[in-house]
Amino acid sequence: MMRLSQLLLAVSMMFGGSALAVDWNIDNSHAAANFAVSHLGISNTHGRFNKIKGTISTDGDALKVNVEIDAASVDSNDAKRDEHLRGPDFFDVKQFPTLTFVSTGSTKTGEKTWDVTGDLTIRGVKKAVTVKVTKVGEGKDPWGGTRIGFDTSFTIKRADYGMTYGPGAVGEDVTITLAIEGIQAK
Repeated sequence: MMRLSQLLLAVSMMFGGSALAVDWNIDNSHAAANFAVSHLGISNTHGRFNKIKGTISTDGDALKVNVEIDAASVDSNDAKRDEHLRGPDFFDVKQFPTLTFVSTGSTKTGEKTWDVTGDLTIRGVKKAVTVKVTKVGEGKDPWGGTRIGFDTSFTIKRADYGMTYGPGAVGEDVTITLAIEGIQAK
């Protein structure tokens, strides 16, 4: 049975209208926010954040993203390092409990790709960034819902966000990889 939103979309497309906006809630259990940073110039240290929430909105060629990450959920597979990462030298989670990305615009660059511009806020420092986003897929799940998935990877300078601890030991560039799966809002 076709849902009302699917029927309205089909009718709109038949008459040359634009696609209707569809809202999606990020599924934390199928989302990942990972990072990699050089350690002593010898190898990369990897980590992730385990608590991610937010929304995605698709509206024709427009893509809107609002992601909030719990900074205290940082996990680098080493408890002592994780405590240091939560402290004032890095994320300072007591003062800045969340990292956020809020899109301010998007440009469709291909069938499944966008350049999404938005404000990335880490440690209370907000910087405009543009990230390349790829739609991985979209479809029904076994529970009757509809899901959509996106990936992006981009690099920031940690000093731009007030993280200057350990020059020479900790690399200046941090690569962030974000994979999010959204469940269509009802």
